[in-house]
Amino acid sequence: MSHSTPDTENPPGRPAAAERLRNLGTRLLSLAAIRSDRLVNERLARAGARKWHYAALATLEEFGPASQAELSRRTGIHRSDMVAVINELAERGLVARTPNPADRRQNVVSATPQGTEHLRELDAVLAEVEDEVLSPLTAPEREQLARLLAALVERPDRTM
Repeated sequence: MSHSTPDTENPPGRPAAAERLRNLGTRLLSLAAIRSDRLVNERLARAGARKWHYAALATLEEFGPASQAELSRRTGIHRSDMVAVINELAERGLVARTPNPADRRQNVVSATPQGTEHLRELDAVLAEVEDEVLSPLTAPEREQLARLLAALVERPDRTM
């Protein structure tokens, strides 16, 4: 094992990492996720949103109006957190709550036209972040990475 690191493996200004660290997939995945998450959070904040806002709006657009409980299940956002998310979106006029005709104790949440427009803006923000994060990869490599990550996230025995 070599103790020196070629310049091509360490960007300028970055200290050399131990080879076992440079090649540890879980570490690399974590570092990439940390960078990606930071950029997503920063850019969404500039657009006046959070990841949960995006998740709720995208889910409403794809599946249509839903109860808060159903929206919680579809997005993976805890039910108590979903209440806050819906409150924030409703205060901004991005979603509307209406009584469920089948069960008046329950509200149905739907995206407003302003919510749909805001979702389009957030789609563009996230597309820019994705392009930035994945810029070192070719289009086929990006597709392969997406397939590999989906396999990790969607595996049946996952505990995440």
